[in-house]
Amino acid sequence: MVNKTAGLIAAPFTPLRDDGRLNLDIVAAYARRLQQDGVVGAFICGTTGEGLSLTTSERCQLAERWVEVAPTGLRVIVHVGQNSLVDACELAAHAQRIGADSIACMPPTFFKPSGLKGVVTWCQQVAAAAPELPFYYYHIPSMTGVNIPVSQFLKAAGPRIPSLIGAKFTHEDLDDFAECLALDEGRYDMLFGRDERLLSAWAVGARGAVGSTYNFAAPLYLSMIKAFDSGDQQRAEELQALAVKMIDLLVACGPHPIATFKQWMAEHGIDCGPTRLPLEGPTATDFSQAVLQLNALGLRCGLRQESSAGAV
Repeated sequence: MVNKTAGLIAAPFTPLRDDGRLNLDIVAAYARRLQQDGVVGAFICGTTGEGLSLTTSERCQLAERWVEVAPTGLRVIVHVGQNSLVDACELAAHAQRIGADSIACMPPTFFKPSGLKGVVTWCQQVAAAAPELPFYYYHIPSMTGVNIPVSQFLKAAGPRIPSLIGAKFTHEDLDDFAECLALDEGRYDMLFGRDERLLSAWAVGARGAVGSTYNFAAPLYLSMIKAFDSGDQQRAEELQALAVKMIDLLVACGPHPIATFKQWMAEHGIDCGPTRLPLEGPTATDFSQAVLQLNALGLRCGLRQESSAGAV
C-alpha cells in the first residue's frame, strides 16, 4: 500500500522577473509561506507554473531550487510532461538526480497519443527514466485534449509501470474519480485537481488535492475540510461556495485565469511577477475592481489568522 497524500498540495506559480527571466530568489520564501498556510506539497512546472512555456533548462533550474529550499515536510512533485519525449525523459531523470519526491506527467498536447495504449506507452517510457521516483499520471483533458478514463489508464498501466503511484485528476468526472479510489482496494494515491469542486470530491473519498488557489487560499479550503470532517455539512458548503465566488471573480477579471491568479498572489505578499506570453493579465482597472470585491468577501486579509484561531 502506498503512502497516501493527506491534505493540500499547491501548484506554484513560476516566479519571473519583468524581463522574463526566472526569479529563483523568491522560491525559498514562497515554500515557507505554503507550509505556514498548511500546504503539504508543491506541484511545480505544471499548468499553473506555465511548465510548457518554460525551456527544459529553466524547468531544471526551477526544480533544483524547489528541492534545495523546501522545508522538511513539504513534498516537491515535479511535472515533467513535454511534447518531446526526449525532453520529458530528461526532465524525469533530472528530478531523480536532484532528489525530488515524485514526478508527474501529462500526455503530449500537439501530436496526441492514439488512445489508451498510446498514453500508457508514453508514460511508461517517461517513468522508466526515473525508476526510483513515484510516478503520477496527470489527467487534464481541458488542456491536453486527451480524455481517457483514468480508471482505465490505471488498470492498463499498473502492470507496466512499477513506479505508478496514482494520478493528478483535473476533471469533473467524479464517477471515474471514485472508481480510481476503489481500484485494487485503494491502491492509488488520487490527487483531485478542481479547486471549485473539492468538497464534492472529498465527499466521495478524496483525501489529497492539487490546486492553483491553494497558493493563496489554503486556509479557506482547510477550514472547509475541517467542517466536513466534523460533520458540519452546511458550513463546509458555505466555505466551498465562498471559494467558488473567489474563483469566479478572478476568472472574470482578465483574459487568462493563471495570469490573474498570479497577480492576486502578489496581493498576498509573494510577488511572482508576470506571466509569459501568450498568457496576458487583466487591466489595472479590472484587477483593482476585483480586489475591492474580493476584499469585501474577506478573502485578502485575515484568512490565515482566522483559520489558525478556528474561526473560518
